[in-house]
Amino acid sequence: MIDNLQGLQGSRPRATDAALALALFACSLPGSLITLPGSEPVVSWWPGVLLTGVSCAALLWHRSHPRGTAAVAIVCATAVSALGYILTVLLLGPLMVALHSLALRTDRRTANTFTITGIVLLVSAALVVGPRDEPLILKLLGPAAWLLLPTSLGTVTRLRGAYLEAVQARAEHAERTREEEARHRVTAERMRIARDLHDVVAHHLVLANIQAGAVTRMLPDKPDEAEKIAAELSGTTSSALRELKSTVGLLRDSDDRDRPAEPTPGLARLPELAASFQHAGLTVALTVEGEPKPLSAGADLTAYRIVQEALTNVTKHAASRSAKVRLVYSPDQPAVTVTVTDDGSARPVNSLTPHSGYGLIGMRERAHSVGGRIRMGHRAEGGFEVVAELPLPVEEPVAT
Repeated sequence: MIDNLQGLQGSRPRATDAALALALFACSLPGSLITLPGSEPVVSWWPGVLLTGVSCAALLWHRSHPRGTAAVAIVCATAVSALGYILTVLLLGPLMVALHSLALRTDRRTANTFTITGIVLLVSAALVVGPRDEPLILKLLGPAAWLLLPTSLGTVTRLRGAYLEAVQARAEHAERTREEEARHRVTAERMRIARDLHDVVAHHLVLANIQAGAVTRMLPDKPDEAEKIAAELSGTTSSALRELKSTVGLLRDSDDRDRPAEPTPGLARLPELAASFQHAGLTVALTVEGEPKPLSAGADLTAYRIVQEALTNVTKHAASRSAKVRLVYSPDQPAVTVTVTDDGSARPVNSLTPHSGYGLIGMRERAHSVGGRIRMGHRAEGGFEVVAELPLPVEEPVAT
């Protein structure tokens, strides 16, 4: 009922307030004529009607000036009580509406202060100058009950509205948070795909470029070797296409989701990766220290991509003829250390620095994404070194 009344008030507030004031004013005449059984009226009807009319007129401003409206209603009701009228809901109606509006639009302390003040004034006036034959319980409990009721309803309505607003605000915040989280995941996925594409394209294009140059140089004098390298070039491009297809597999349409994807590369394919660089004139020595342990899927792919990018950088920038890849499985800590170094021979002046190039940035982001660490830089004895430490899955103790 309160919600319906608020909806009606919200649609046409001025008309609703005027109708309410007229209805309460109409109740003032019978309210001013009420007496105790067997008693004659001690005062004429018109002063009570006049004072109640002033309170009803003040209700027209209860939305914009709730404190002033409540103060006027309290003064008029106190005067009615002092004149000797019996305080019923018919005469206290304007004050009840004013206190409800006050509790609805102000804080609890203000509403309680006005309500208690009104009760004290009404009860005091009724006790001092009220009808002598009126029962004491009516003088004490009647005004208190009639004034506490609208104040309580107004406070409850205000708190309920504040609670609903808080719930709506939390829902809107949660919706914005979900949207931001979704955008963050999309951005992270795009960055991951961009890193994979960079690694795949850079690696295979470098090899293909070197092999194509070798074919061009050897074709006049060594056609047999040129034909062999051309065949290897075809294999390089085919491998590039397979890895590109696997990398962008998440971007396929829903009709293609049931097709089997290419296996994700990992440390198990390092020998194949090292052999592919032989066609580019780079000899890669692969060594493993310690007992090999399985990595998580993300860390396994990260390790492979770091080695692939590091060897590609050696081919592109270091002009070295050899490189070393070393895997160290430490028995003391659950981690594998991947080290890629070149011998530093004939290293150009404009070689990479530890913080330049998208490839180095991608390696750093890959290592951090799986909880690992990486450092890169020139060695004192010459050459470039990439050292990545990637975590191994923590083995949970078996319950006995």
